[in-house]
Amino acid sequence: MPRMCYRGSISMISKYFFNGEDITIDILFKIEHIVNIMAEKEKIPFDDAYFAFLSSNTYAILKRTDNLYWGESAEFLVDEYYREKSG
Repeated sequence: MPRMCYRGSISMISKYFFNGEDITIDILFKIEHIVNIMAEKEKIPFDDAYFAFLSSNTYAILKRTDNLYWGESAEFLVDEYYREKSG
C-alpha cells in the first residue's frame, strides 16, 4: 500500500520503493528528464512525449524497481525507448 509523504504543504503518495527506501521522487525526476530529452529530440510538446513514454514497454519496465532500470541514466533509457519503437 502506498504511504503518504508530506513535504511542506504538498502531499505525495509514495509509490516506488527499493530495499525499503522511498525512491518515488527519484523515479519522477528520471521520467521528467527522459521526457524532456524525447520532446527536444522530436521537437514535440512535453505532454505528447510524456504520453508516448507512458505507453511504452520501457516505462513499464522502469516502474518495476526490482530490476534496477531506475538506476540507469535518462539517456540510456531514451535509447532503450527508441530501440523499442524501431523494433
